[in-house]
Amino acid sequence: MLRYTLMRLGVFAGCFVVVWGLVYSGVVPRGLGDSNLMWVLLLSLVISAPISFVVLRKERDRASVNVVRRVDRMKANLEANRSQEDATADDAAASQGRTQTS
Repeated sequence: MLRYTLMRLGVFAGCFVVVWGLVYSGVVPRGLGDSNLMWVLLLSLVISAPISFVVLRKERDRASVNVVRRVDRMKANLEANRSQEDATADDAAASQGRTQTS
């Protein structure tokens, strides 16, 4: 997951540099007043999102498989703990019932 996030940030940084260069050279219009940095950031975000969606598809699939594995492992651990607690509660109830009948 960290690898995918770093790759996404890399795509965004690359888009930011390209957009900043285009704005600086005058190919893309500047923002109004002091909003130039915000304009470059937003335009970079809009451009980098579809690029990341297409280019990082395999890495995103790998990350989602890892997340699913982790969730399944946590569910299995929770179920094991729950069944262990149920067994302990049943044993305690059975031993309490034996002591009352004696």
